[in-house]
Amino acid sequence: MAAGVAKQFFVCIMASRRNGTLYIGVTSNPVQRVWYHKQDVVERFTRKYGVKMFVYFEPHETAESAITGEKQLKKWERAWKIRLIEQSKPEWRDLYGTIRI
Repeated sequence: MAAGVAKQFFVCIMASRRNGTLYIGVTSNPVQRVWYHKQDVVERFTRKYGVKMFVYFEPHETAESAITGEKQLKKWERAWKIRLIEQSKPEWRDLYGTIRI
C-alpha cells in the first residue's frame, strides 16, 4: 500500500441467486474475499449454500465502523436487506467483475 493511503474496509453482501441465501461479511480486500468464495476455497456457509454472487458493498473508513455496520445489517429483516440490494442493483448483477477499489 502506498504511503499516506488509508486502508479501507467494506461490508459486503453475497447471494446464492436473486432472492436466495444471503451472506454478510467484512473485508479490506473485496476482490480477494469474493474470489475465495467463488472458488470454494473455504468450507463454510458460502460453500454449503452456493453463495457466489457479489451483490452489494459499502465502504467504511475503519475496521471498527465496518464491523459495527455488519452487525447492524445482520440484525435487519430479510426484506430490508433485499430492498437495500435492489435500490442500487435491481437486476442483482454480480459485481465481481466490476470491482475497482
